Amino acid sequence: MPYFNSDGIDLYYEDIGEGPPLLLLHGLTSSHAMFYREINFFKKKFRVIAPDARGHGKSTKPQEFTLDDHIQDAAALIRHLNFQSLSVIGVSMGSYIAQGIAIELPERIEKLILVATKSHGEQSSMEELFDRYEKEFEGLNIVEKLQKSSQFMFHDQEKVSRWLEETAENSEGLTGREQSIASAALADFDFRPALSKVQAETLVISGTHDGLNPPAKGRETAERIPDALFMEFKHSGHAPNVEQARLFLGITDNFLD
Repeated sequence: MPYFNSDGIDLYYEDIGEGPPLLLLHGLTSSHAMFYREINFFKKKFRVIAPDARGHGKSTKPQEFTLDDHIQDAAALIRHLNFQSLSVIGVSMGSYIAQGIAIELPERIEKLILVATKSHGEQSSMEELFDRYEKEFEGLNIVEKLQKSSQFMFHDQEKVSRWLEETAENSEGLTGREQSIASAALADFDFRPALSKVQAETLVISGTHDGLNPPAKGRETAERIPDALFMEFKHSGHAPNVEQARLFLGITDNFLD
């Protein structure tokens, strides 16, 4: 099991397959395990690197960290593995990290896929959701809030439930406190002024029914990245890669080719 030390933090990552490198960046409170379908699919033609972000999965869980820490961790891993050129898929939180490294290392990121994304926020998207539906979440602890939030986030609840069960079997869950720390790291960021620096060929994918990062936020992100493409999955919410998995794999495979 490979680990990489980034500024005193041990980061776990999967390294599977052979071919051009493909970095997969997971969402909030999840881990590399959420990509079991993508890893199995893409390992046939890519060297797939799927890290657990700090505060998540098998990586060190510090008491405080920021989105910039996530970005610097990913950039350091890219340099550590000596990737001069690679492609990146980031989902939700992972898409914010992906934007950060595409801005910081524009010459190295060849293709960029941002899923269920946004380019700025004063709060984490989850905190925005909790505030928007304050009455529905009143009196619940963080774990209960996250469980209830799925009804506002996803379109195909059955597919998402199966996916979460599969992911949980191969991932280390977070305590309520660890989830709160991870969520707080996503507050107050704004990539909009710097997105013009992105040189990667970019595809942005949003789900029509995403109540967390609605399609308008994905479209706004795409409009600020030079020549980026935007796609909206009509039968998806916050997890297009799960809710319309076959479509997602087909489109991303074609884009990466």
